[in-house]
This record gives sequence, structure tokens and C-alpha cells, in this order.
Amino acid sequence: MSFLQDPSFFTMGMWSIGAGALGAAVLSLLLANTDVFLSKPRKAELEYLEDIDLKTLEKEPRTFKAKELWERNGAVIMAVRRPGCFLCRAEAADLSSLKPKLDELGVPLYAVVKEQVGSEVKDFQPYFKGEIFLDEKKKFYGPERRKMMFMGLIRLGVWYNSFRAWNGGFSGNLEGEGFILGGVFVMGPGKQGILLEHREKEFGDKVNPLSVLEAVKKIKPQTPAAGKS
Repeated sequence: MSFLQDPSFFTMGMWSIGAGALGAAVLSLLLANTDVFLSKPRKAELEYLEDIDLKTLEKEPRTFKAKELWERNGAVIMAVRRPGCFLCRAEAADLSSLKPKLDELGVPLYAVVKEQVGSEVKDFQPYFKGEIFLDEKKKFYGPERRKMMFMGLIRLGVWYNSFRAWNGGFSGNLEGEGFILGGVFVMGPGKQGILLEHREKEFGDKVNPLSVLEAVKKIKPQTPAAGKS
């Protein structure tokens, strides 16, 4: 048992423990930066989205079915993860940069939020150039809601997205629920269906504006029903 009295034995043991802990940390970091543990989004169906109840944000709110947003001309709809988040504000600004082209094509731009906290929606409006509605049941974030918790803090993509938004001059706050991931939809009129469905895989995972425009250009104008002008 003389080896127990050898200081080098304890040094090697402590080094081995430290190396093992470092290896485990590196492995965890690598795994967190793959998509292996990310929840896979379940694609939404037109019938599911059509039946969602939305509310206007007026003093006397009106409740209506979501299909009203796109049934005539189609629509681009952003499901906002959190209005106060500077990453969401950056994406809203990107989508809003398409507004002149969308107006030219006759396609409206909308957003839905999952809650109304203080002045968060009002403060979000300067970044988003379309109407905003409330989705209290968070259906636009489904059919199966996906969350990113604290793993987002060690994902390199999130850090890159954050740097890009900071560099763009965006700022925000921590008010409201921000773990349920959002997305962007391009909806065709009537029964044309979902032309683009972008699901946020991590904080700040923005839709490509060019992809949005490509999808919008696929929208087929509704032809009036027989006997109607």
C-alpha cells in the first residue's frame, strides 16, 4: 500500500478527474451544438391553422378565426416568440423590409403574439410594419409546442444570432414568456394552403426573406365565384 503514500499517485488521480470533467464538458458542448437533442417540429395542416381563434388588440377586442387573415389574398404571418426580445425585433424588421414588395403583390403582413404584457406589443410595433393579433391558446406555436430552455445559452448559433442583432443596433428586455419557439408562415388564399412554414429551431433562427418572397410569388389570385362580381 506504499503507493498511497506517493504524492504523484494523488496528482495523477486529480489530473485524471480533471481531464474527465473537461472531456465531459467538451462533449456536452459539442452535443448541444448539434441538432440531435432539438425537438423536431410537427408540420401544421391548413385545417389546424384555419380554426385558430385570434383576438384583435383593441380596447374592445374582436375574436375571429385565423383563416380570415389569408382567405382572400394570402398572407405572411410571424408567430412572435417574445415581442421584447431583440432577436425577434431583428426578424420583425427583416420581414418589414419586404412590406413595399408585399403591398405591390397585394399580400398583407401580420404577426401573432402569445401574450400581452405591459407595453411589450406597443413597443414591438416600430419594428413590425403589419397588424398584430393575440393568440391566447398559443396554437400558432403548435401543433406541438417546442421549447428551448437554457441549452440556448451554449449554442454557437444563438451567440452568432445575438451578435448579428446587437451589431444591427437592436436591443430588448426580458419581459414575458420566451422559451416557446415561434416561426413564420406564408399562406395562400382559400385552400391553396401553406406555401412556407419556417419553424425557429433556436433563439434568433430567422427565416430567409428571399424564401418568403419566393413563396409569396406562388400565391394564386382567388377567382370570384360564379354569379359574384
